[in-house]
Amino acid sequence: MTETSAAEFDIEEARRVLGDVFAPWVRDLGLSVESIDYTPPRDAADWQPGAVLRMAFSERLCRSGGVVCGQALMALADTSMVIAILAANRGYRPMTTVDQTTHFMRAVSSSDVLADARVVRLGRTMSFGRVTLLSATDNKPVAMVSSAFAMLPG
Repeated sequence: MTETSAAEFDIEEARRVLGDVFAPWVRDLGLSVESIDYTPPRDAADWQPGAVLRMAFSERLCRSGGVVCGQALMALADTSMVIAILAANRGYRPMTTVDQTTHFMRAVSSSDVLADARVVRLGRTMSFGRVTLLSATDNKPVAMVSSAFAMLPG
């Protein structure tokens, strides 16, 4: 993976990283980068950098009963947090998940799932984030996720 400068890291670069860096089974989830957010608005005191990813609905991601399985939702959350950290960092940096806690709130079926990932703290050695997973059909939360990532030497 090549380093990217801050000026080069945009949504197209985020989409390229999603397609080139992650394992093939993660790409099989049908994820897409909807947006990245790294520039704070003028008057947002509690703004956090982040990214929004979409996981397209597929019967292959469902357990019996047509409900999107928790494993797919957790992989979506983890992947979206990596993209959010890269957006906050304004470029690629190797990292690994240290911890992820998921609170499932309700089932989601027959709907794409949106992951709104926000970087709570971007650090030199550790970064922390939160992800809200939403049903794209009604925009209601289906899970909340908190995570920690170890930032690795380049």
